[in-house]
Amino acid sequence: MRSAAPTADAPQAEPLVPGLYLVPTPVGNLGDITLRAVDTLAAADLIAAEDTRHSGLLLKHLGIARPLVALHQHNEHARTADLIDRVVSEGLALAVITDAGTPGLSDPGYFVVQEAIGRGLRVEVLPGPTALIPALVGSGLPLHRFAFEGFLPVKKGRQTRLRELALERRTLAIYESPHRLARTLRELAEQLGPQRAACVAR
Repeated sequence: MRSAAPTADAPQAEPLVPGLYLVPTPVGNLGDITLRAVDTLAAADLIAAEDTRHSGLLLKHLGIARPLVALHQHNEHARTADLIDRVVSEGLALAVITDAGTPGLSDPGYFVVQEAIGRGLRVEVLPGPTALIPALVGSGLPLHRFAFEGFLPVKKGRQTRLRELALERRTLAIYESPHRLARTLRELAEQLGPQRAACVAR
């Protein structure tokens, strides 16, 4: 059974086909959300969010009131099967969002996509904001070939991974948290050498 329609103040959108929808959300600037993303969130029966408090503020800004459930790195394994069970049994359109950017790209989303594909469900990924591509395009580094590394290991296996990256000739894209950035830049300089050009993007 499909959920009730959005509230009167919410953006109105065409009903969605039951299945999984990965919806990118703005990386810093709320104006970066696409019209299609707004329509999809307004029409979704259920929204799985990395942080329901954070996403609740975004949805309030957009005038969208939909049921929210948490789907983050600490519960993704346990919650994924139950969510997909609901999509199947209730015929739901489930939207997945993270705090910023595209779900599944160094953010929760990978396991729910795997489960949905395994159950033969429709999986639709909307284009939209991601930190990766703007950072690469603005870096001035060669982009005909590049490798995305995501986050480096914090402890175990970190030095091994850095040594492996020293052999990689393609442009590398690495995510890092602000409090580890200086350490990571020092380690990359030591392993990759002073001749390797680099760009730091925020």
